[in-house]
Amino acid sequence: MAMAATAGSVPRSMTREDRKVILASSVGTIFEWYDFYLAGSLAANISANFFSGVNPTAGFIFTLLGFAAGFAVRPFGALVFGSLGDLIGRKYTFLVTMTLMGISTFVVGLIPSYAAIGFAAPVLFILCRLLQGLALGGEYGGAATYVAEHAPHGRRGFYTSWIQTTATVGLFLSLIVILVLRLGLTAEQFAAWGWRVPFLVSVFLLGISVWIRLQLEESPAFARIKAEGKHSKTPLREAFGRWENAKIALLALLGGTAGQAVVWYTGQFYALFFLTQTLKLDATTANVLIAVALAIGTPFFVVFGWLSDRVGRKPIILAGCLLAGVTYFPLFSALTNAVNPALEQALEKSPVTVVADPRECSFQFNPTNTATFTTSCDVAKAFLATNSVNYSNVAAPAGTVATVKIGDKVITSFDKAKAGADAAARTKAFTEQATAAIRAAGYPASADPAKVNRPVAVLILVVLVVYVTMVYGPIAAMLVELFPTRIRYSGMSLPYHIGNGWFGGFLPPTIFAIVAATGNIYSGLWYPIGVAAMTFVIGLLFVPETKDRDIYIDD
Repeated sequence: MAMAATAGSVPRSMTREDRKVILASSVGTIFEWYDFYLAGSLAANISANFFSGVNPTAGFIFTLLGFAAGFAVRPFGALVFGSLGDLIGRKYTFLVTMTLMGISTFVVGLIPSYAAIGFAAPVLFILCRLLQGLALGGEYGGAATYVAEHAPHGRRGFYTSWIQTTATVGLFLSLIVILVLRLGLTAEQFAAWGWRVPFLVSVFLLGISVWIRLQLEESPAFARIKAEGKHSKTPLREAFGRWENAKIALLALLGGTAGQAVVWYTGQFYALFFLTQTLKLDATTANVLIAVALAIGTPFFVVFGWLSDRVGRKPIILAGCLLAGVTYFPLFSALTNAVNPALEQALEKSPVTVVADPRECSFQFNPTNTATFTTSCDVAKAFLATNSVNYSNVAAPAGTVATVKIGDKVITSFDKAKAGADAAARTKAFTEQATAAIRAAGYPASADPAKVNRPVAVLILVVLVVYVTMVYGPIAAMLVELFPTRIRYSGMSLPYHIGNGWFGGFLPPTIFAIVAATGNIYSGLWYPIGVAAMTFVIGLLFVPETKDRDIYIDD
């Protein structure tokens, strides 16, 4: 890879055409992220409408499966559309990805309910999610590459940082639209039809995005090498079939995007999940807190992108990973104290013990919903983890039915597989007994709105978002600079989407599985901490600094 350093060149000022390129690329990508995150933000409503033929818990899991499906296929979208981008051009490829995303999102808003068309409803929903994931897999690499190839030397971090704001702004936009609808409609209206509106309005966003992007010209770097006949005829083979390029992609993943991804999803998506599912804060208040934190923190994407043009990409990205790894435990503990102090008190004063045969206790990682966890130990631990109850594990002799000790009460679990036709009744009885016991022990059903310390909660969430901006703001520029023009779209897209689609996208089920196994609501944070630590070490030792590379010099 021959990319020369031109550190002494003086960066020019941003022109009107530069602003047009950044605006067009960013607006389209914002709308794509808006579309993508609606399914996660409205998971409960989607579950009730498309999965109503199964029990609520299974329906919610199926909805998360649909959400996860969008993450799982993102690397495949990166391969398909990355290859097209290096073959036919950046502009037309991300026009295709944007159109595919917009149409599949609009269709979600039109899918009839399970009551109307039965099993076809969840099938159509998951199909739309797969198409969204494929589209997003091609969109980001195209937008980031397109902007970077228009940017003057010495300002690529600043220019591409505007693209880096799009995922957060898209999430912010989806939360605001949902919040406005929730406040403007009754709960019954929102549940009946209001939740469909955010999906349907995406068709107007699609029209605006396509119109804006049609005004753009092809990237000058790609146009030059295509005119000279130097563009790759087999970009995937060249990018990943040659070790000198595949090695760069591997280092970009392990020493860059993997750590960036877990910090991103922990600071934004998991923070919202933690507020609503672990701390039992109502969805509206949680969305407001996250939206305020995003509004405050988002400008730092541009700040750190600009700073990376001066001090380098590596120092900022690796500092973000290091800070996250060192401070996640105290930050999330402080968030519990600010949002649900009654839960914190119960965790300290009301210890719970699970006595079970260790061989019956599974690691409940189930992102695809293909595994079943039916043993008495798994039933007990899933209940406690879902209800944010810490517990200690005590080994019992082989064959022992698991029991849960809460204060002076001992509740016997059961094996769902062995219960047969009585499984539903046994589940209801166990849930009622266990719920009564944890409530008596002081574990609250929900956070008390009057006791939520909103300023402190927002401050903690802003810190988490700032970590996100540190790792994410400079990453696009670094990825673009690692690969030559002829394979840049393919080369950067795959490590980015494996990192964000798999390491990041499967973070919530991984954290839940760790929490259920260990019995501590914070223990799942070891996953993002471990991945961030890996990225810090590999990035520090093996990933080169790229800010002074000339991306127009190509083999």
